[in-house]
Amino acid sequence: MNTSQRMYDIVAKPVITEKGSMDSAVRNAYHFHVPRDANKVEIRQAVEAVFEVKVESVNTLTVMGKTRRRGWVAGRRPDWKKAMVTLEEGQTIDVF
Repeated sequence: MNTSQRMYDIVAKPVITEKGSMDSAVRNAYHFHVPRDANKVEIRQAVEAVFEVKVESVNTLTVMGKTRRRGWVAGRRPDWKKAMVTLEEGQTIDVF
């Protein structure tokens, strides 16, 4: 896979929630839905290259998928990885 394409795949989907909006206002941190095999170094490089900002820190966590039922059939949503990217002072991302 092309490296520039990989960078866009890493930051393709922002996670926009009430908690994430508060985090961006208080801590200047933005949340992204990232591939499960992406590491912190790749995430930092992708955000800096795509949005042209300086990243202070990257925190990641794996969100476990919820169990769902539809009648008798039980299923499970897939697990996914969330990255919380804190930007340096004065930096912003205009996508949100």
